[in-house]
Amino acid sequence: MSEREYDVIVVGGGAVGENIADRTVQGGMTTVLVEAELVGGECSYWACMPSKGLLRSAAALRAARGVDGAKQAVTGDVDVAGVLRRRDRITHDWDDGSQVKWLDETGIDLARGHAEFTGVKRVRVRGEDGTVTDLVARHAVAVATGSASLMPDIPGLREIEPWNSRDATSAKEIPSSLAVIGGGVVAAELATAYAGFGTKVTLLVRSTLLQKMEPFAREMVEESLRKLGVTIRTGVEVTEAHRTERNAVLALSDGSRVVAEQVLVAIGRTARTTDLGLETIGFQPGSWLGVDDTLLVRGTDWLYAVGDVNHRVLLTHQGKYQARAAGDVIAARAKGLPVDDAPWGAHVATADHEHVPEVTFTDPEVASVGLTEAEARADGRNIRVLDYDLSWLGGASTYADAYEGRARAIVDENRGVLIGATFVGPEVAELLHSATVAIVGEVPLERLWHAVPSYPTVSEVWLRWLEEYGRPTP
Repeated sequence: MSEREYDVIVVGGGAVGENIADRTVQGGMTTVLVEAELVGGECSYWACMPSKGLLRSAAALRAARGVDGAKQAVTGDVDVAGVLRRRDRITHDWDDGSQVKWLDETGIDLARGHAEFTGVKRVRVRGEDGTVTDLVARHAVAVATGSASLMPDIPGLREIEPWNSRDATSAKEIPSSLAVIGGGVVAAELATAYAGFGTKVTLLVRSTLLQKMEPFAREMVEESLRKLGVTIRTGVEVTEAHRTERNAVLALSDGSRVVAEQVLVAIGRTARTTDLGLETIGFQPGSWLGVDDTLLVRGTDWLYAVGDVNHRVLLTHQGKYQARAAGDVIAARAKGLPVDDAPWGAHVATADHEHVPEVTFTDPEVASVGLTEAEARADGRNIRVLDYDLSWLGGASTYADAYEGRARAIVDENRGVLIGATFVGPEVAELLHSATVAIVGEVPLERLWHAVPSYPTVSEVWLRWLEEYGRPTP
């Protein structure tokens, strides 16, 4: 057994952990990154990147079929083998060599193995080769282990060996039929992907599909899924499962059943903290780690929890945002500086509260940031809602022969600024950052009249929103 000392230990080598380590090293602190699987983590190999790779080919084919002059050139269906090859290239065939090279170039040490706390600022790493290394942090330990798919306690479900999201995004063979348990973003995206392969997909939703979205957004996604051939069953729960020789059989709460070659469970996430030895430092194994806006775990002065593991916002880009803040704060506090005076303008993660951008890569895409109408009204805001049909835009008519899309803006009438925006339509993800900047920057609507959108593009929706709201008075 060996012992090594660093200024900072980062547990979890995904995108979040990489960003924490990068910022602490830039702040002049020696840093070691501990990773049990692949450097780059969930997003790079099992979530964001491979899932979008699986979705893209069928989406591109549908887009081509929607444009006269292009649709005549489409002579076949999606080549599934080609899609999987492309997915494998995106994930570098699950090889993290390029990520490890970046660590070396950045000056971040890597400790491969499973991490477990043995005390305050102390982490033991057990390598696959049996080696054991004790790491000691002079200043801070940051936990960035993320989250894992939640498996419900349904009789027989574990015995049929259902897929979780990792299995679905890394699959080498595509089933002829798939039952998806869940109604959130992961369930909707993967239902879209597998329907694009020609798989017969059944979506089993306990309550409402994409429940947290604006109603028009989830209605448009549901209609599109049905057009893709997806069977959507809402208001049902799986009560029991078993497997026959060829298929899985799911018994439902309404007395019916669903038979499918494979089952995917996508009902939520759980903290990846069950085997970190949290009990040795006073926390419950398997628990989310609550933090303040500097990402410091409440009740400690040395432990940080960043990304999914703190349960603030379970999105990669928000985790990376938190990581930049946490890394700067750790470096500032180590030098005795107030966090606002740290190098590179250390900041706290205030955007986690109301300014979160999110894209659901269904077809159509849903892109949103800030508050929905329901959230704003529940909070007692004095608001005005601006709705616009994107198909009325000149840019939409050039994009597709039958463009379908909608956009909603939520205006805080007391302050004259946007506090929410939702776009639904083809490739609307690229509209989202402009809305994010306007909302986070609290740009007055009277100033937005001078941010002129280019023509003919779908971004002209910004002008149409302003016209609906009314011209500023002299």
